[in-house]
Order: sequence, then C-alpha cells, then structure tokens
Amino acid sequence: MKSKIDFVLDFFSYALKGGAKYYTWLGILSLFIIPWAYGSYQQMVAKGLIVAGFTDQISWAVYEGNFVFLVGVAAAAVTVVFPYYVYNYKTLKNVVLIGEMLAITAVLMVMLFIIYHMGRPDRLWHLTPIIGIFSWPNSMLTWDVIVLNGYLVLNIICGFYNMYKRYTGQPLNEKFYMTFVYISIVWALTIHTVTAFLMNTMATRPMWFHSLMPLKFLSTAFAAGPALIIVALVTIRKNTKLEIPDEAINLLSQIVVWFLGIALFLLLSEVVTELYPSTEHSFQLKYAMFGMFGLSKMVPWSWASYLAMIGSFVLLLIPGVRKNYTVLPIICVSLFIGIWIDKGYALVISGMIPSPLGEFSEYTPTWIEIFIVAGNWAIGVMIFTILAKGAIGVMLGDVIHPGAAGKEVAHH
Repeated sequence: MKSKIDFVLDFFSYALKGGAKYYTWLGILSLFIIPWAYGSYQQMVAKGLIVAGFTDQISWAVYEGNFVFLVGVAAAAVTVVFPYYVYNYKTLKNVVLIGEMLAITAVLMVMLFIIYHMGRPDRLWHLTPIIGIFSWPNSMLTWDVIVLNGYLVLNIICGFYNMYKRYTGQPLNEKFYMTFVYISIVWALTIHTVTAFLMNTMATRPMWFHSLMPLKFLSTAFAAGPALIIVALVTIRKNTKLEIPDEAINLLSQIVVWFLGIALFLLLSEVVTELYPSTEHSFQLKYAMFGMFGLSKMVPWSWASYLAMIGSFVLLLIPGVRKNYTVLPIICVSLFIGIWIDKGYALVISGMIPSPLGEFSEYTPTWIEIFIVAGNWAIGVMIFTILAKGAIGVMLGDVIHPGAAGKEVAHH
C-alpha cells in the first residue's frame, strides 16, 4: 500500500512541477476559472437554469452539444490502443498512455457538462440503475451513464496500472492487464454508439432519427480525437525529452484523414437524403444550412464547419502536407473545431428547431453559459496537461520508486 501512495504522491509532484512556459500555460487556463466560478454560482446557487438560454422549445443546447462531442474524443483513445496492442505497432509505445490520459480527461469533462445541464445535480442518483427513477434497462440515458462510467474505470485501471508497474520496476500481469485492454477497446465503441442511440431513438426529431447516426458519431470521433492527440504529441515532442517517432504521427494523420473522409461522405448522404425529397422532415437541416422564415443564426456556423472539414480533408490528402509537422497541427486544430461546431453545436441545436409541434424559435447562449463552457474546457485541458505531464515523467523514468532503480523491465 505504501508504494501505491508513494506513486500517487510522486506522480502528481512531478506533474505539478515545470518551467516558466509550463506555469504560464497553467496560469492562462486558470484565468478562465474566474468567470466560470461566477457563472457556476449564478446557475447552481443563485438563480438556476433561468440564466441559461434554454426555452420550452430548445431544451438541449451547448451543454449537451459538448457532452456529445467529448464522448467521441474519449472514444478516440482506441485509435492508438487498438493498433498498438492488437497489431503490435511498437512506434505507438509512448503514445498509448497519452491517449488513455486523454480518454480519462474527456469522460470527466462529459460528466461536468452533464452536471450543468441537469440543473439539479443533487438528483444525479436517479440515473443509477435500480435505485433511480429512470426505468433501466428501458432508459437509454441510464445506459449512457453505465457505459461512460465503465469506460472511465477501464482507462483508469489500464493507464495507472501500467504506470504503477513502470514506477515500481515490476513486470505487468499480462493476463490481468490485457483482459482490461481488450475490454476497453470494445467498450470504446459502445460509449459513442449508446450516445448516438440516445439521440437517434427520438422519433420526433427527424434530423437525428436515422440509422446513420452511430456511424456518423464514430467517424467524426475517430477524426477529431486523433487530431487532438496529434496536436498534443507535436507539443510534447517540442517541449519534453519523450521520443515520439514520426511514424506514430503519420499513422494517426492517416487515421484522421480517412475517418474524416467517411464522415464527409455520410454528411453528403444525409444532405441528399433530406433535401432531395425536401419534405417537412428536412426542416431542421434546411434551417441549419440555409435558415427558414427569417431565422438564420445557425447558417454561418454550419457553413464554417463544412468549410473547415472539407478544407482539412483536401489538405490532409496530400502526403507532403500531412508530413509537415509545422502545418499538420494547424490543420488538426481546424478540423477539430469544424467537427466540434458540426457535432457539438449545429447538430444538437438544429435538431431542436422546429419543435415537435412545429414551432420555430432560435437559441442564443447567454454569457453565463459561455463562461461555464469556456471554464469547463479550461478545466479539462488543465487536467489533461497534468495527467500527460505525469505520464511523461513515468515513461522517461523521472518518476520512479527508489527500490526500482536499476531494474529493466519490459512493458507494453
């Protein structure tokens, strides 16, 4: 037990130490906490959800959009775990733990956004199977809670067990470890599939009510998630001694471009299917793309996301551009933002317009919501920064138990 406590203390002691650049980065992120705290007080303590931009017609907005998007980011860890463990792609050796730290962070952020969406976080226990009021297994929302919490636990076990064994210089228990790794690979697909089911089982929302939704969710997840990992890897390679081979980044960039291509194909299929017959069931997509009845707040956002995704896809098809590690992170940020707009903003909000009763009303986030969303992202980026820093220390051998000095143990 003492070695485990020592590991936790040494891990976070190392993770919280750094140079001026590291502290400046954490300081910039912490600046977002001030308006976040104010917004949190206004919504959680003083006034409730009245300070948000929700209406009777639009009950899902930026909180839910970020929840949907971040589930995909969490699932994307499988894009490094799968080729490393299943196909023995050794160049991803120093990338796997970074991917698992990202998965842990993304699930924690998902939970944070859900808490703000609920309005009454003290009633979260109602989402718990058996004791809660939601009729499990009939409630898709409860299934989502189960798979997300399960995925969080799996990544904590896999990531921190691996690091603890490195820390103590002990060999991995292969049977124990690989069992959880394979479960986590399959589980990663379930979290975003169930999240898609949460939306596409709503028959009154035509924009969501189609069987392509899980495929759309997974394809965009496996484009946006690895894109974020690439940005993290390039940053880590520039600022630490951790070796990140070009081959690892090249593999991830290929994963990004092909899944982005699939996502764009599915988007085009959806557009043709909706707009060619152009029935009343296409109103939600028409509103998102062109506006309707003089309401057009979503139009510039939708087209900005389309241009960002298409432009990034075209550029990433060019091998010379894809292997330019100065330009690549910029393209990855662009497509990440484009997918966030399309999936985390336009899809969720446009799916609410018009309402099932045919009422058209637009949504505008309030400053309180903007403060909270920005603060939640800053908290998430801060958590990932700290977890990744600690993981890098373990991989470099800077975080090591005194009794493990001199031990050379092969790890996955």
